[in-house]
Amino acid sequence: MHVPAYARATIRAALPAVPSARHVEAVDCCLCDRPFGDRVVVPLGPTPESGLYGCRDCLTRLVARARRRRSAALVRDAARSRAESAAWETARRDHLARLGGVRAAAEAVARLAGDDEVEAVRVAWLLLSLESAHAQVPEAPEPPPSVGQEDPELRDGAFRLDLAMISAREAVADRLAYHVINEAAPLDPEACGELECPEECVGRHDFSEVDCGPDAVFEDLAELGVTVVGPPEDPSAPGPNEEDREEAAAERFAHYAEGSLTVLAHYGLDVDDDEVLLGAAAVGLVTDAWRDGPLDEIHAAPDGPSDGEVFAQSVDLSRRARAALVAAEDDPDALAAFVAVASDVRLPWAGGSGFRLRDVSGPAAAFVPELVRQVDNRVWFTTEVMREQGRRTALLHRAVTAAVWGPEQFGMPAWPAVVAAAMPRLATMDRSEAPEALHDLGAVEDALLDAPDRLGAAALDWLVASGVLHGGSADEAGVRS
Repeated sequence: MHVPAYARATIRAALPAVPSARHVEAVDCCLCDRPFGDRVVVPLGPTPESGLYGCRDCLTRLVARARRRRSAALVRDAARSRAESAAWETARRDHLARLGGVRAAAEAVARLAGDDEVEAVRVAWLLLSLESAHAQVPEAPEPPPSVGQEDPELRDGAFRLDLAMISAREAVADRLAYHVINEAAPLDPEACGELECPEECVGRHDFSEVDCGPDAVFEDLAELGVTVVGPPEDPSAPGPNEEDREEAAAERFAHYAEGSLTVLAHYGLDVDDDEVLLGAAAVGLVTDAWRDGPLDEIHAAPDGPSDGEVFAQSVDLSRRARAALVAAEDDPDALAAFVAVASDVRLPWAGGSGFRLRDVSGPAAAFVPELVRQVDNRVWFTTEVMREQGRRTALLHRAVTAAVWGPEQFGMPAWPAVVAAAMPRLATMDRSEAPEALHDLGAVEDALLDAPDRLGAAALDWLVASGVLHGGSADEAGVRS
């Protein structure tokens, strides 16, 4: 007798929990517990010769019961599948409609951004409202198991919306950038004749397309104290001749110098004083090449350097950077001496610290080689500026970083005033549990002015934590270190 697979669970459930000897010996049916007599004996396993046995009547009855249950389950599953499918189609249709609506709005915004008759401020508001609509688009609904696991149309709809949003943002950014530039440009009525303007022109000549060249963005960032190494030149591309190259370099770095002078004048740094300029350039080189970026992650690590250790090391590196910049007057490669110390992972830090970069563990350890690369790359950039346009332009460039990001650090003109303001506050503090180096106020003042790292990392930790050098909280004081 054939027993279909769907009936096996029903038959298994009907078997006795504790079979009798008569069941095992095929004397009685294990399902109805009656003697087989002349009835057909059907082995139920585990083998045809051993196990339990049932009669045809019982098995036929159980198979019929299983068939009815399966049919009922199929009917229920079909009803549930139809309900799930209907709900899914509604959710899918609504989500596709939302994607399509926002995509159409993005395409309209991109089109209107290029229409000069639509005011720029109106275009800006359109982008803001578009971004709000885009942010309200929910995640794609998940299809029920009866439908399937992936809907290509939903995926493609989301992808097309992303492309439309990119196009809209690009179009609005282009429109607003030129609008800001044109609004800021002064009137130039003298150019009207050359440009053959109409009589009613008042001298406003709007730009619609500006090509700044491949290197302008790196130069503009450098003027703001942000150094980014540009892509290497294409060796296969025809390059300018030597004369043109020198002329372009001179023009490019003259622009550096002019922009740096403007920024430094704004911050009140006397660039005509060679000592002031040299000190600021040293601070800027340490800030940009060593202190900024990966060191923040290393400093925050559980086994990273303390505030005082960072303070002491930055002072030591500022002195070394100053010495290297002095030596670079004759040979720009002299800056390599600063790189050798700043990127040495085995060297103990200044201020009597036992910290070494190589000792950093955990996730922060990945930032150590990144710090080494950054020091090398950014000092290389300063070396190239020196080669191309001379040491003074390089000093001006690095001094901008110090003036913007560290005007009150050791080595800057404002540092003596910081120390002078800190000493009266320090005198009023309870220093009974402070490191011994902080007990003699006269010696402390001399050390802070000449070489703060001479006080030791522990003393500098105490000063940073007290906030005495900042006149504020310890958190604020940590910024100076």
